[in-house]
Amino acid sequence: MTEQEERELRQTLATLKEEHRDLDMAIFALESTASPDQLQIKRLKKRKLSLRDRIQEIEDILLPDITA
Repeated sequence: MTEQEERELRQTLATLKEEHRDLDMAIFALESTASPDQLQIKRLKKRKLSLRDRIQEIEDILLPDITA
């Protein structure tokens, strides 16, 4: 992996982590309302899980688990 590719992956990782945190706050805010929109909350949680999976994929690329 080139330095440029690694830099791009780290930038993508930072962006995804920020979006993940933002979704966490949005879900909390929605759940705190008097009548929360359960469908919207479900969609946000699904997106959050998808982001978590992508974050894990990038972290695995950047820090491979070497147990050989």
